[in-house]
Amino acid sequence: MMKSFILSLLFLISFSKFEYRDSGSSAVLPVSRISEIKKFIKGKDYNQDLAIFINFKIHSGKYRYFVYDLKNNKILQKAIVAHGDGSVVKNSFALKFSNIDGSHQSSLGKYEIRESYSGKFGKAYRLDGLDETNSNARSRAIVLHSYYCIPDQESSNPACLSFGCPMLSRKAFNETSKLISQSKKTIILYAFY
Repeated sequence: MMKSFILSLLFLISFSKFEYRDSGSSAVLPVSRISEIKKFIKGKDYNQDLAIFINFKIHSGKYRYFVYDLKNNKILQKAIVAHGDGSVVKNSFALKFSNIDGSHQSSLGKYEIRESYSGKFGKAYRLDGLDETNSNARSRAIVLHSYYCIPDQESSNPACLSFGCPMLSRKAFNETSKLISQSKKTIILYAFY
């Protein structure tokens, strides 16, 4: 009797751990967002194999930037990414977003990752916003770049803040940059909340 009780208890514990892990992975990158991008790029002149996602619902000290293999449905790269200092809501974990120049807020929506250039942060990629929520990205100089204060490892501390740009660590940026450079077609970046 006791033996079967212990076995049942172990089964329940292992099942709940499995269920938790599974729900956690879909929570970081919801299937609905992946499906949305697959539908958006289908039949268009975009890279059909790769997309980049930023889930701003996740704490900034945790991995919330994902390079995703759309063909094999798996995450290829995870990284910490900054949001704009204007997106911070005082005394709250919530974030706010804007498309207005000078707001220093991050913008939500789909972006085309465009040409690279060398600027004050080294190599960076210009971003063209494709939605009403981020259509001013180029005029606001919202670009994908690296910055020294972004860590490679997750922690409970928040990441440093940008003026609205998605900033990565140097290592994470270099990893992403290789994939962008190898791509013959434009890659979509999708920031959501």
